[in-house]
Amino acid sequence: MYCRPSRLFALFTCSLALSVMLCGVAIAKPVLPDFVELAKKLKPTVVNISTAKTIKPQRRFQRPFNSPFGNDPFQDFFDRFFDESQQHPYKQKSLGSGFIISDEGYIITNNHVVAEADEIKVKLSDGREFKGEIKGTDEKLDLALLKISTQDHLPVAALGDSDRIEIGEWVMAIGNPFGLSQTVTAGIISAQGRVIGSGPYDDFIQTDASINPGNSGGPLFNAQGEVIGINTAIVAGGQGIGFAIPVNMAKNIIPMLKEKGKVTRGWIGVSIQPITPELAQSFELKGEKGALIAEVVKDGPAEKAGLKSGDIILEFNGRAIHEMNELPRMVAATPVEKKVNVKILREGKPVDLSINVERLKDGEDGDQAGVSQEKLGITVRELSKDLAAKLGIKEQKGVVITDVKPESSAEQTGIAKGDIIREINGSKINSVGDYEKAVNGHKKGAIMRMLLRRGDMSLFVAFRID
Repeated sequence: MYCRPSRLFALFTCSLALSVMLCGVAIAKPVLPDFVELAKKLKPTVVNISTAKTIKPQRRFQRPFNSPFGNDPFQDFFDRFFDESQQHPYKQKSLGSGFIISDEGYIITNNHVVAEADEIKVKLSDGREFKGEIKGTDEKLDLALLKISTQDHLPVAALGDSDRIEIGEWVMAIGNPFGLSQTVTAGIISAQGRVIGSGPYDDFIQTDASINPGNSGGPLFNAQGEVIGINTAIVAGGQGIGFAIPVNMAKNIIPMLKEKGKVTRGWIGVSIQPITPELAQSFELKGEKGALIAEVVKDGPAEKAGLKSGDIILEFNGRAIHEMNELPRMVAATPVEKKVNVKILREGKPVDLSINVERLKDGEDGDQAGVSQEKLGITVRELSKDLAAKLGIKEQKGVVITDVKPESSAEQTGIAKGDIIREINGSKINSVGDYEKAVNGHKKGAIMRMLLRRGDMSLFVAFRID
């Protein structure tokens, strides 16, 4: 019997509805937030930030020679010509976003928006402009606290709880992308806990709400109109991939930025690495949770507490360590001089210890992640400004070799501390995660080819895995 398409569609719809009813499945109708009302309410809390800093050009020309006869008839000519040809100092301008967190005029933004700025202007949604004053900065989290002075009441953004967000939840971003002020975009939370290699405390919220240059420092709101993140980074050339700092990380440091202008963090003095399936098996672990101690700093808090290389930290201050990257954030957020309990696994047996958290000194990286001598005979870390300064290298991003095992194939090949790994067997290496992915799965005896950056030159090395 012939059925018209409309009848076929009706039959299909009925059968589908019947199967859903028989299976007892209830499909809820999705409810969208009222973005129109949210935008009206929240736009006044968001500010545009414009900065300017003075750039003094370096002298680009040198006189080609000095006269061996003392009075060089061309000397004055070259001095005048090259001095006059130099560019005058100029203003470099940039744009960003921020949001008001108190009626006193305090504003949160990214540190990279205002770093080294000579002038900061804050423009409100109603067009009023104020001079912005930096009250405190934190390079490691890329956050800055600004203040404007006014007698008028200011609209304030409510801070939410980023620990309670869920993947798939609706979010809205407001900012100043490409100088287009008060731009509103919406999307969902795509992922949590992203590590993108920007610093030792990476824990980003990933969202597909459009974020572009100029959005930096602006708020990411939930459907209730609360700030749950600070928009910070994008993937170059990527679409629908933006990153925001969880607002709870900012809430922890705002009081310190107000009072001292900088952040004091905890430190226990360990170098840690992730637990691979092979390591979990060798330590007789069920699963791959915890942080493996690769190295203990001499005379540091961990050594004083009795922690050793090879210990696996399972809990810190009563909180379980599910992934290695959680530990540095927990330690950093712990008040200095506080005594906390640490649960470890040592030789297959649980051990409880107490450790006194000390202050992370300026210039230190904290408890950083390393990936050490499993197969390649090298230890690597993700670069930061502090680590680059210690090693005396120009680059500030990527994966750097911090140690080479004596008499290993890597050492015999000429690999050295301070080398930056660009590629492994043709795969680009931008993070420790990239490094682990490239290394895992290669068996003993396999050939490993690396592209390294050493100083101002690049070189390939190849060696057989020990």
